Amino acid sequence: MDRRLFVMSGLGLAVSACAPGPLEGPAPTADVDALAAGLMALRSDVAASEAARAARLSYSHTAALAEAYRITDGPIIHNRKVNRGERPRGLCRHWAEDMSTRLAQEGFTTLDVTRAIANADNPFRLEHSTTVLTPRGAAMEDGMVIDPWRLAGRLHWDTVRQDTRYKWRPRAVVLEEKRQKLLAEMGRQA
Repeated sequence: MDRRLFVMSGLGLAVSACAPGPLEGPAPTADVDALAAGLMALRSDVAASEAARAARLSYSHTAALAEAYRITDGPIIHNRKVNRGERPRGLCRHWAEDMSTRLAQEGFTTLDVTRAIANADNPFRLEHSTTVLTPRGAAMEDGMVIDPWRLAGRLHWDTVRQDTRYKWRPRAVVLEEKRQKLLAEMGRQA
């Protein structure tokens, strides 16, 4: 293993091991209200009732998934447990799939539920998937990141543009790029 990658992996494990555990009990009302306000601030036509419902559900479903996934460690350590078969789910893509599925079940009319991926083309950073809520018909970049993986079962949210830790890209675009790259590699091997 490249020494630089080894050192970066060790730092990542150390930092993730210090991540807070899942939130116990219901999320503070102020946190839910702040997310609802953030969703309404994305665009004036986001319905207050939908923003409030999406915020409550984002927090409550994060807590339910943390329990179902048996989250007891930081995200990187939990990933290792999933990959070893010691935990059922809990990789970032699991959080994104399950959060997106649950939010989509609500049938929002002023919000869209979409997915994003970061670091797909960066060999030195862990690829990361998340759910994004956008105003109906808006670009992903105009949405809100809903990320329960990052803090090991505690909901992190921020606008896509202000979430400087990750450079988010639409999932469909990233997957198509990967498909094209695979086809090109297969063509060179033939």
